[in-house]
Amino acid sequence: MAVLKTTDGSVTFYSEKFGQTYHSIYGAKTESERIYIELGLEYAARFSSPIPILEIGFGTGLNAWLTQKRAQDLEVSVDYTGIEAYPLIPEEYLALPQEIHVLHQLSWNTWHTITPYFRVLKQKSLLEEFKSNSLFQLIYFDAFSPEAQPELWSEDVFRNMYNSLKPNGVLTTYCSKVLVQRNLKSAGFTVEKHKGPPHKREVIRAIKNG
Repeated sequence: MAVLKTTDGSVTFYSEKFGQTYHSIYGAKTESERIYIELGLEYAARFSSPIPILEIGFGTGLNAWLTQKRAQDLEVSVDYTGIEAYPLIPEEYLALPQEIHVLHQLSWNTWHTITPYFRVLKQKSLLEEFKSNSLFQLIYFDAFSPEAQPELWSEDVFRNMYNSLKPNGVLTTYCSKVLVQRNLKSAGFTVEKHKGPPHKREVIRAIKNG
């Protein structure tokens, strides 16, 4: 995979398999902070502690790392589950900031306590095969786009996401396409459109009411 330096100085990758970058070339870190930290973690912190989080697409580990840092700042505990079907190999993730290397070097399918406020479970799994006995307060939906992985943005997938959330749970995602909004609503979510990061007009926070 090609390593790309984005506008805010952070790094992302271009996936030849999916023909897309993992994060925005206009600022990978800025994008994640807006969509997943501000609209997701900081919102969910009102309802739950510890906050059980599920990330769809662990990818570069950027979202997990930013969550770890912000949980420390907020002094809220996070139980973080990240699923990934195509993990980065060392030759790839070593191009990322050194602080993120630790997350990639953790063994799979077991909980690891990183700080008093953050523990993480990485699971190598396709979304279609993922199962959990726990409910989540927050889902970071960070799969590749509907053009690259249309099967992951279906009404059925979002209904599974809805059923995986606690009452008042939320799902945040960068994709605000009409098809995605429609499928989220059909699955039972209340869809909110929010201002996006640079070069992204709007992003989505979907809420499970009740």
